[in-house]
Amino acid sequence: MLLSAVLVVVFGVTGTFVQVPYVAIGPGPTYDTLGDVGGAPVIQVNGRETYPTGGELRMTTVSLNDKITLFGALGLWASGRFALAPREEYFKPGESDEQVQQQNVQQFEDSQSNAEVAALRHLGYPIKVLVKEVVSGTPADHVLAAGDRLLSVNGKPVTKEEDVRAALSDTLPGQTVSVTFQHGNEPPRTVPITLATNPDGNTKQGFMGLQPIDRADVPFDVKVSLQDVGGPSAGLMFALAMVDRLTPSDLVAGERVAGTGEIDEKGNVGPIGGISFKVVGAREAGATVFLTPEKNCAEAASAVPDGLKLIKVTSLDSALTALGDLKAGKPVPSC
Repeated sequence: MLLSAVLVVVFGVTGTFVQVPYVAIGPGPTYDTLGDVGGAPVIQVNGRETYPTGGELRMTTVSLNDKITLFGALGLWASGRFALAPREEYFKPGESDEQVQQQNVQQFEDSQSNAEVAALRHLGYPIKVLVKEVVSGTPADHVLAAGDRLLSVNGKPVTKEEDVRAALSDTLPGQTVSVTFQHGNEPPRTVPITLATNPDGNTKQGFMGLQPIDRADVPFDVKVSLQDVGGPSAGLMFALAMVDRLTPSDLVAGERVAGTGEIDEKGNVGPIGGISFKVVGAREAGATVFLTPEKNCAEAASAVPDGLKLIKVTSLDSALTALGDLKAGKPVPSC
């Protein structure tokens, strides 16, 4: 009896205080990208006329519970709202919580920038090409800096990021090319850069050592105000909200639409993780329609709750077309 009592106490202490190498994943909060959070508009446009909107465009999230005990993990799992996954799937060995948080924040900020470029490109606004990053120790290092605007490379105009790669396609290591750029509000400058060998060992063309990125070239600012959210999956919903704010047509016309999807600067929508939990969170928030990346359709369809219609999307354009058809009562692509 004494031994049994000791084992019970040990098991109780272990289950209560000892953490397990798992995380619990479940439905997270949703945010209306057309609405306010904490008294501030989620999408705010300064310097340009905006239009009233109706309904909701809700971005969805996944909650992740880390540092859970055995009893805590069992309780979350037994609730039916959470799934357990090995911690190393979300936290790499040797990676601190702070590093993971920084990565999530950076992904979230990138999703905002990509959404802005995709939305404004769709609306016909001009695009400029900036230096996103300069690799240390490369030919571009100490010549160009992050944020510089690229105007021409190797004598060829640069109007989109692909132009930079195209301008170097016929070059060789050791060749000198001219680069015209603008730093801040300074006058444009043209400098010679001698290309190096690409460190990947597979590319024969000359290597400059910078990463270009498309950004909107507009005289107004688009700001996203949302705290304590990370990851790249809100991009599609941000882009839709920006288009809705900047055009007189009401995208959702009073509907409660939720969705998810990573977006790139061209407006292509990619798959995300945790969609089986996001559809649950969307329905609990009152959504009746869920915009679903094409490659997530099968998983979403296996978990979709009653009353939620899945619409398959592949791009910002396809999402806008589907919302227009939905408003008009026309068929829409479903999962």
